[in-house]
Amino acid sequence: MDTRRLVSLFLLITTLALCACQAQTSRSGSEALPSWTDGPTRDAIIDFVEAVTNTSSPDYVPAADRIAVFDNDGNLWSEQPLYFQLIFAIDRIKEIAPEHPEWRSTEPFASILRDDLPTALAGGEEAILQIVAASHGNLTTDEFRDAVEAWLETARHPTTGAPYTRMVYQPQLELLDYLRAHGFSTWIVSGGGVDFMRPWTEAVYGIPPQQVIGSRMKITFEVKDGKPTLFRHLEIDFIDDKAGKPVGIHQQIGKRPILASGNSDGDLQMLQYTHAGPTRTLCLYLHHTDGEREWVYDRDSHIGRLDQGLDEARINGWTVINMKEDWLTVFPSDE
Repeated sequence: MDTRRLVSLFLLITTLALCACQAQTSRSGSEALPSWTDGPTRDAIIDFVEAVTNTSSPDYVPAADRIAVFDNDGNLWSEQPLYFQLIFAIDRIKEIAPEHPEWRSTEPFASILRDDLPTALAGGEEAILQIVAASHGNLTTDEFRDAVEAWLETARHPTTGAPYTRMVYQPQLELLDYLRAHGFSTWIVSGGGVDFMRPWTEAVYGIPPQQVIGSRMKITFEVKDGKPTLFRHLEIDFIDDKAGKPVGIHQQIGKRPILASGNSDGDLQMLQYTHAGPTRTLCLYLHHTDGEREWVYDRDSHIGRLDQGLDEARINGWTVINMKEDWLTVFPSDE
């Protein structure tokens, strides 16, 4: 074969390879986040990911520093009409009530046993902390894990009748997969209990237990019946909410995230901390605007209140996800 034919063949092969590469890039871009509506929100996510993963981009971030943190309640799964962990705690109070006859005359437990939740929760945060401490403490970490797993197998959402692990957001599941496919490590940073989430987050979200940061009870090492174990006490050790979230991120991850996703004012400091980083960042706020497929709430809600966060998002140019407009589907069961 002469030199001219060799050159022509080389050019042909190169052209075909480039076309195939471009076609693959186009397909991957068009197929990303299929439950998201084509529009500015989806574009902002894809543009960010492409910018920080392209080695020729001025915004390139090495894979080791591509850290994405997600709130859980109201952001990865639903949180209405009550935080799901609080429903678990209430169910557990009823289950172990025979061991505590004093609860029949002690609030907030007495009202729980009468199924009078408004009165039980009238004490606000203090009452909730009492319920969580009493229902989550005085047992080993293995015993608590077993209790969580048993509850998830049988418990059903009071409105939809679905298992709680089906009350997760399909578009967010796709976002987690999309980020991991582009070299991100995905983390949960939630005000919920870390030991409540760890038994199931890997199966549901693909996030392993060591990448879950949450509130925690005081735990000590003890030898029980000759067996080394970890014991959960009736005392809260750390609340991973609001200003506690950046602290939890620093203590467990040791690096500042470049992407943060939340839905309430409880996530504001996490987004502020991420936004202040030295690289390009993406801050996402999920706005609950869909009363038909989910719930509508924001500034005046007692659960998942999003007030100051909406104002900060506007000031800082953060991306606000409009659930009604930006999501083609909400829950996996919609598909």
